[in-house]
Amino acid sequence: MKPDVRGKDQTVVFAAVEDNMTTLPAGKTALPASLNITEATRLLEATKGEASLSTRLDAISGSLLGRPYVENSLVGGPEETEVLTISLEGFDCVTYIETVLGLAFSKSVAGMVASIREMRYEGGEVDWRRRNHYMIDWARNNEMRGMLENLTNGALTVKKTRSLAAINGLPQRQATFRCFPKQRLRQVSATCETGDLILFASTKNWLDVFHVGLLVKRDDSFLMRHATRKAGCVIEQDLEEFIRDNRMSGLVLLRPAQPEAAP
Repeated sequence: MKPDVRGKDQTVVFAAVEDNMTTLPAGKTALPASLNITEATRLLEATKGEASLSTRLDAISGSLLGRPYVENSLVGGPEETEVLTISLEGFDCVTYIETVLGLAFSKSVAGMVASIREMRYEGGEVDWRRRNHYMIDWARNNEMRGMLENLTNGALTVKKTRSLAAINGLPQRQATFRCFPKQRLRQVSATCETGDLILFASTKNWLDVFHVGLLVKRDDSFLMRHATRKAGCVIEQDLEEFIRDNRMSGLVLLRPAQPEAAP
């Protein structure tokens, strides 16, 4: 499977940068022109009264099943101005997760946009060099923000070191992280819940993670919802089937945590 690496040359073209944000009254968050505000409002209203974050993640991720897979949908680069891009029309594996989390964490469209901006960029600053290009950075930075709990710890984990060199324009660097060997799936899945995120560690030395999905518990097994290039859309798939059919170095498990003050 070709890795879903972020930060390559973009294939989706939008209008000029200055025209890509909807201007709102003072004190409000500017909304990306790429975002269907009516659809975002509908999705937020559908889970408005649900107190459980896990239930909201289940409902929102399910409502996006079947939407197209869109590769390299983010706008920006080493020599190109970064544009905050959010769309409900299609996703790669990371933007699908960001969108589901942004909707589940928020009470308003402006809050959703702010939430996605904060999780996508270190410090929330829309800049290509501050984008969390590697998923290990995405996970660590959002854990530090209190948005995630890293479940990947304990005696069953192993340490992996990678020389990250997948993104043109960024210097090569070493990164170390822990993961569960995939043979431990049955043991570690006993602690998993609906809404947990699963990252798949690459076997390549220059890449940390090649794919990410959201887990949904059904009886005694888990399904994974993910945007996949192979299927061309967002699908729901048996987790054990995906792990059996793909080479990987291990699994990283994360649990979303509701922000103290939902925007």
